[in-house]
Amino acid sequence: MGRWRDGRGRLVVHGGDGPVDVPLEIAASYRARTRGLLGRDAVDGALLLSPAGSVHTFGMRIPIDVAYLDRSLRVIAVRTMPPGRLGLPRLRSRHVLEAEAGAMAGWGVRAGVALFVTACS
Repeated sequence: MGRWRDGRGRLVVHGGDGPVDVPLEIAASYRARTRGLLGRDAVDGALLLSPAGSVHTFGMRIPIDVAYLDRSLRVIAVRTMPPGRLGLPRLRSRHVLEAEAGAMAGWGVRAGVALFVTACS
């Protein structure tokens, strides 16, 4: 897997009855990762922060699901975080996936599931 650039892509989850295809925003630059979901009232799909080992929800308006991913995009842990919280860093986490609270359970994102990302040009 190569280094990503800021932009759009697709997330494919093989965690349930069949593959789930989710719209994805990729935040790979320091500026995009710092901005993240701050100030948004909704999320269209998911946001991938790369590289990232932890997140916070200070300044956010909505609760979010956070999935910590290892270097091969396998899910280490999934947590729901209300606004105004600091997430604990995960030792093996190299990427973080964020979405609206409750969305990841519907997509089948849970610990041990492998995710696939394709960047759109």
